[in-house]
Amino acid sequence: MSEHSRRVAVVTGATSGIGLAVARLLAQQGHQVFIGARNAENVASTVKLLRNEGLDVEGAPLDVRSPESTEEFVRAAAARFGAVDVLVNNAGRSGGGVTADIDDDLWDDVIETNLNSVFRMTRAVLNTGRMRAKDHGRIINIASTAGKQGVVLGAPYSASKHGVVGFTKALGNELAPTGITVNAVCPGYVETPMAQRVRQGYAAAYDTTEETILDRFTAKIPLGRYSTPEEVAGLVGYLASDTAASITAQALNVCGGLGNF
Repeated sequence: MSEHSRRVAVVTGATSGIGLAVARLLAQQGHQVFIGARNAENVASTVKLLRNEGLDVEGAPLDVRSPESTEEFVRAAAARFGAVDVLVNNAGRSGGGVTADIDDDLWDDVIETNLNSVFRMTRAVLNTGRMRAKDHGRIINIASTAGKQGVVLGAPYSASKHGVVGFTKALGNELAPTGITVNAVCPGYVETPMAQRVRQGYAAAYDTTEETILDRFTAKIPLGRYSTPEEVAGLVGYLASDTAASITAQALNVCGGLGNF
């Protein structure tokens, strides 16, 4: 496959956790991968890390909450590699607490980061990234099992991820005639830097230790352990493949049996 015929993938929030695992796997599968995250230094060091592994990766700073940053980022990706074939909307944040005590700023930032960003990035890739001009494309949104069930002390997060699942199903049906598929991957408990912050938050809320929270969460998982970022990335890699062409408008769990839905 010549360089110009290789598929182009864009991954947001790609400097740690699931996003980094996704960027690495897609590049290993032969994609040209353009990554983004808020911290410019982290983007540069991640690009260097992956290029040192022999992978074709570039990147730029990206704040998915900003329409201007989103457009600029997608423009840079298309300028570097060409029209976008695969979009992985992975950037996100945790957020919650006692709902009656949540202020507007927290609620708004969770919705902006986790939900509105998915719409903005998708619109930018379809237009500026020229995906809608193709007869093939993959839009893969990293949602959560919290997008299918309510999470105690996680109303903003759960609401945002339910929104991502609804957006995925609607857009998947809308774009089905075009050859562009749209799916959501719903991780359960995955060992990432964000998961550690979530445990710390619950430990503070329940006045207990992070270890106690970890034991409590692990006990809920039939598999008896957290999933790994690489296991989540594996499903993303499959959904990005030609074999997955008939899978669209789905929300698929990677959760160790946590969610039977």
